[in-house]
Amino acid sequence: MARSCTLKGNPFSLEGPELKPGDKAPEVALRKDLVSDIKLSETGAVTRVFSVVPSVDTPVCAIQTKKFWEHASKLPNVKFYTVSCDLPVAQKRFCGAEGIDSEKFSCLSDHKDLAFGKAFGTLIPDLRLESRAVFVVDKDNTIRHAEYVPEVATEPNYDAVLACLKGL
Repeated sequence: MARSCTLKGNPFSLEGPELKPGDKAPEVALRKDLVSDIKLSETGAVTRVFSVVPSVDTPVCAIQTKKFWEHASKLPNVKFYTVSCDLPVAQKRFCGAEGIDSEKFSCLSDHKDLAFGKAFGTLIPDLRLESRAVFVVDKDNTIRHAEYVPEVATEPNYDAVLACLKGL
């Protein structure tokens, strides 16, 4: 079955599977910087939130990234990652400009080969961007929460993510 999302009402196809709670998180590599990759399994044996956005340089994506960053300091055993197809230098610039600096919060880039988007079902191939989504992955790399936001220009359900984290 073909999957899709909308961006300001315009429909776009999504590539990849629709992952659900209970699924194992796919093993993919993302860029930490222009030359270094990190595999999903190397992000730590803790609960992780992967907040997927089209670009940190857009208003809704910036809001989503900042909201999760604010929660990072309040949840001691959780790491937060923003995933986008932005170049790592753009992600670093954004974090610097917003004062986002923490070992519990990082931006990771899927620009190289779009592996995350293809494996997690968030890739909008026509735009070469990620759709908006949030995944909570436990220390055993099992997905505990998955939200694919149908309209890319709207924010995810933060309360559902936080409720999932509190239940772990």
